[in-house]
Amino acid sequence: MLEATEWLFIEGGYEAMSLRHITARAGANLAAVNYHFGSKEALMQEVLTQRLDRLNRERLQLLSVCEQENPGGLDATTVLGMLFVPAFRLSHGSTSGPAFMRLLGRVYSDPSPFIRSYLQEHYRPISGRFFEAFSRALPALPRHELGLRLHFALKALSGMLAGEDMQELIASISKGEAINDAELLARLISLISPILTAPFGNPEQTQLIDRVLQLDHHTAVTSEEPAATPPHEARDLLGDQQWIKEGRLAS
Repeated sequence: MLEATEWLFIEGGYEAMSLRHITARAGANLAAVNYHFGSKEALMQEVLTQRLDRLNRERLQLLSVCEQENPGGLDATTVLGMLFVPAFRLSHGSTSGPAFMRLLGRVYSDPSPFIRSYLQEHYRPISGRFFEAFSRALPALPRHELGLRLHFALKALSGMLAGEDMQELIASISKGEAINDAELLARLISLISPILTAPFGNPEQTQLIDRVLQLDHHTAVTSEEPAATPPHEARDLLGDQQWIKEGRLAS
């Protein structure tokens, strides 16, 4: 029953599933499930507890050990690594399985009030500890800006994990090379870390974007009829990550 709940959540999000959907997926009796669990909220809470509690305990333990070994402070890459490494290891375990990373992606990107409330209530201590670790690693960033950057970084990562098979993601990041876990995770972190460290709207960036806005104003298409998407391009957009393999943008 919990496995059916987890997969339906991964595939469509919390609001799209119902207790009837869950029982149908699991081949279970609706009345019996309703008697034992009471609601889809209770089922989802059990899934989150089983999947996330251990992960976050191990993240906190790792953070404590790293802080003890580095009394002078940690850098942002190391702090990001402490978020990734336990999750990556658990995704290879027999109890978590290959869907674990997709579950994490869906949890952190799902907009439903129930999921957001659950995370805020149960994981405020860990989010606070890691925020302070990032704050010490990036002392030049105002706290409100750090919060904004972390929000975007985690949203970007969550969206990627929620929709990808982990093996496909690994293949894309490794570019077909035989690399170890450290190299793989370092590449993944390198995609996220610029969100935390890149200049934030400096004058040079503003001038460049302002020039693009001016050019857009002069070159904008005024026709109300949208350009038709060639059939082969439509297949690329709806298919797998062919655009990654060809070194081009998805749209």
